[in-house]
Amino acid sequence: MHVDLTTLYLLVIGTLLVSAAMTLWERKIRPEHRDAMGFWAAGYTALAAGCLAATDRHMLPGVCGAATSNLIIMTGYLLILEGVAALNGRRHRIASAGLLAGIAVAWCVAGTRWQGLVWDYVSALPIALVSAATMREVLLCHPLKHLRARRVIVVTTASYALLYAGRALLLPFLTQAFGPGFMAMASAVTMYGGVLYSVVLPMALLTLIREEAHDRLLRASLTDYLTGLGNRQWFFEQGARLLGEPHRSLSLLAFDMDHFKAINDRHGHATGDEVLRSFARIARKLLGPDAVLARIGGEEFAALLPDCDGMQARRIGQAVVQHFADHASITAHGLAVHATVSIGLADMAIGLRTSESRAEDDLAALLSAADRALYAAKARGRNRVESAVLAPLPRVSFG
Repeated sequence: MHVDLTTLYLLVIGTLLVSAAMTLWERKIRPEHRDAMGFWAAGYTALAAGCLAATDRHMLPGVCGAATSNLIIMTGYLLILEGVAALNGRRHRIASAGLLAGIAVAWCVAGTRWQGLVWDYVSALPIALVSAATMREVLLCHPLKHLRARRVIVVTTASYALLYAGRALLLPFLTQAFGPGFMAMASAVTMYGGVLYSVVLPMALLTLIREEAHDRLLRASLTDYLTGLGNRQWFFEQGARLLGEPHRSLSLLAFDMDHFKAINDRHGHATGDEVLRSFARIARKLLGPDAVLARIGGEEFAALLPDCDGMQARRIGQAVVQHFADHASITAHGLAVHATVSIGLADMAIGLRTSESRAEDDLAALLSAADRALYAAKARGRNRVESAVLAPLPRVSFG
């Protein structure tokens, strides 16, 4: 079935206006991305207006119609770029204004004599550049790198950039080689690409925002609000995952603030909260990025150290004890509050796991052993590390 260019233009216009309306609706319930979604909705609307102007560009004298529609369309692409950049807290307003000014100058220089050349070829290059810049902004948005919609956006913008780069750089030579019929075919391909772009990109951007919101809620449900560490549920989920992986050894440190109730009773809960936050900062720094560190109770914390044997874990635990006792800077009513921590350590050699339930059982046994060592540390004067060693578990054989 043959579809003429005017019909394709109208299809793109309708799709973009629907996308703008959906984005504005979503914007009401996503205030954290209000700016980005506002730019996207404005960009879709500008693209629709530019396409509408392009269908009647010959009604204006000289190059006015083509130049006006081209500038409106470019404004739409630049607004979409600005919205994606807003996710990174970045702006491209000066560069965008400069690009639009350059395009306007190009149309003025071309005049009616070179109008077709600019419309068919030259105007495609800025679209390719802006699409590539949009792809780059998505790649730079590291907090969103694990979201599935991000890959769709990267592929869409990269493909669109290649399509328009080919139109600007290769199409003149291909048209010269194969004749005007090839130009008509290329125009149809470009419009079909525009239809796909107007459908896929807005939907992918909306999906990205929804995935990010879901991910943020999930992280909040697994994060301790006071310290920013993982909570008990997160600890057991991550612990089961670690125990389900092959490691040479695994150690667990169980932490408990010494005389924490007395600190709360004497200095108030605000001071107690600051003690917990101070400990979380120190422990996070000393345990390193690979440790699974969480607050699992009121003043109780736990950390899993993968590929760390008992001797290594003990040295790390002693460093935490000493550093926290020496550097925990908490004041209440102008007085320094002295806080210390006791630590129980348990370690075991582990093999391959065959089921999640086995990993959970092992984690419970490891935590129970660390708790017993923690009680021993409390009984022996606090502000110290005590160890409990589990026997190595048998390695599972698949042979």
